[in-house]
Order: sequence, then structure tokens, then C-alpha cells
Amino acid sequence: MSEQAVVTHEAKMQSLKSLTQAVYILYALSYFTGITALVGIIINYVKQDEAAGTWLESHFRWQIRTFWFGLLWAVIGAVTAFILISFAVLFANFCWIIYRIVKGWLNLNDNKAMLC
Repeated sequence: MSEQAVVTHEAKMQSLKSLTQAVYILYALSYFTGITALVGIIINYVKQDEAAGTWLESHFRWQIRTFWFGLLWAVIGAVTAFILISFAVLFANFCWIIYRIVKGWLNLNDNKAMLC
């Protein structure tokens, strides 16, 4: 591989890593703003092909699953409000999402792929 190609590849990887970090931030901010998780999931789907075949692909998959399963459990929590278990479901979902954001972010900072 030529030196120019290596530099270009490294720049692309750094850009994708920064973008992945931004999505983790957007997911975390969604607890305060509500809408930023939607921006994050859109970024994941738009840039997913660029991450294919790299160690960052696993982070994109991790983030996408975090969004959809978090949304699923939020809906289940809202629907179960009438039988008084919604607090437990929503609290468990909150903890699970925080765990996934923190674990993903730590692995990203260590340049490790996620084991999904």
C-alpha cells in the first residue's frame, strides 16, 4: 500500500472514530434533550457502509441495537404504566442504556471492537 493510501486510510478511520464518539455523546445527551438519539441513529445508518469491514463496524452495530432495544423497552415501560410496573421497566432500561453508552465509549477510546 502506498504512503498516500495509508495516510488516507488513517484519516478515514480517525474521522469514523470521531463520528462514533459523537454518536455516543448524542445518545447520552438524549436524556436531557430527547431528540439527539434520533440524530445519532440517522448518522449510524447513513455512515454504516463506510465503517463496514473495520473494527468500528461493531460500534455502529452496538449503537444501532442500543437505540432500537432502548426504544422497545421505553414503549413497553410506557404501555405497562397502568399495571404499575412501568417504573421498574423504565429504570432498568435507563440503566441498560447508560451501561451500553459507557461500555461502548470506553472500548472506543481503547480502540477495541465491541463484542455484540
